[in-house]
Amino acid sequence: MTTYVISVPGTFTSGIGADARTRLARALRPADPHGTRMGSAEDLDVLSLNEDNTFTLRLTVEADTGPHAEEEARRLADSALRDAGLDEGNAPLGPAIITGIDSEVR
Repeated sequence: MTTYVISVPGTFTSGIGADARTRLARALRPADPHGTRMGSAEDLDVLSLNEDNTFTLRLTVEADTGPHAEEEARRLADSALRDAGLDEGNAPLGPAIITGIDSEVR
């Protein structure tokens, strides 16, 4: 198994409140990239929010292949958004992409 850092972009179509943002961050905590050497060194936040309501989720997943890692990251992102009370209609996601590979986790 290899540890991948996957970026999943998206847009909050109606913004995001502080409560939903807190719930989303909590739901994503297990996949936080700070647990990898790369995520820690580059200070990768699990959720980056831009002024135009676009966002990027940076998730750490373990998988056998890159495509499986992207698929798992997308599943984690969808689940975390639902846990935060958001769905595809108010937080559509773009394609997941591999932004790093780190085989040693702290």
